[in-house]
Amino acid sequence: MSLDSPLTPAVEDFLRYLKIERQLSPLTQKNYRRQLMAVIALAAEMSVMAWRDLDVTRVRALAARSRRDGLQASSLALRLSALRSLLDWLVRQGELKVNPAKSVTTPRSGRHLPKNMDVDEVSQLLNFDLNDPLSVRDRTMLEVMYGAGLRLSELVGLDTSHLDLDSGEVWVVGKGSKERRLPVGTTAVSWLQHWLEWRELLEPEDNALFLSKNGGRLSARSVQKRFAQWGVRQQVSSHVHPHKLRHSFATHMLESSGDLRAVQELLGHANLTTTQIYTHLDFQHLASVYDAAHPRAKRGKS
Repeated sequence: MSLDSPLTPAVEDFLRYLKIERQLSPLTQKNYRRQLMAVIALAAEMSVMAWRDLDVTRVRALAARSRRDGLQASSLALRLSALRSLLDWLVRQGELKVNPAKSVTTPRSGRHLPKNMDVDEVSQLLNFDLNDPLSVRDRTMLEVMYGAGLRLSELVGLDTSHLDLDSGEVWVVGKGSKERRLPVGTTAVSWLQHWLEWRELLEPEDNALFLSKNGGRLSARSVQKRFAQWGVRQQVSSHVHPHKLRHSFATHMLESSGDLRAVQELLGHANLTTTQIYTHLDFQHLASVYDAAHPRAKRGKS
């Protein structure tokens, strides 16, 4: 239904703008498309035949309908954000005079604090030293992920040319095609050197750093699966996935250094507010230590 809507051409033009001019990641483009097509479908039920017919009242009705359909607060926020971005773009194009979605607020959702592993759990996970190609590859990926705090997409996107082992750095392309060089630490460098010796045995098809057993670039799904398997094998109490190692890197760096700006740069966050969530994790740790240690901290136990 939404594909035949007169609202669709503007959305397609906007998505091309996001791809070509903004150079947003394919996943972000996909999320924008999904949310905007849902908006078009809902707008059609309200007999909205042109974007100029969408006023504040209809935007609120659209949001209310989305909630009644079971959309969670975080997903509704994403939907309204996509709609605001589209309408802002239409204003800049001269198609609209004002953006009716700007004054529509989204419901607050509970703060989602990322879960991390403590240092002992990370050590437990990484405590294997098997001398076969896939085990060496997996240990290297774990070391690099935790050593540099990479995103999963950044890890699987690494090529051999992205390494500077003499300086102990890797070069990655993050969100929005932004490039950054990152230190990985001596342990990760050592394992990278070890893996590069084994890598040739898998007969690489291209310059991908981490290969499948068939010689092609390892997929993100395969990395997730292998990390989870190693978590079980190493008897780590919680589920191990790539993002948890990135969270652990950020939390441990912040706890040790207290330098939020440096952690922001290392993680590749565009906004400091994204990084600030780790200050809440750090406070939780401090609060638990205080409650356990301070003689006057027996709150609620008198």
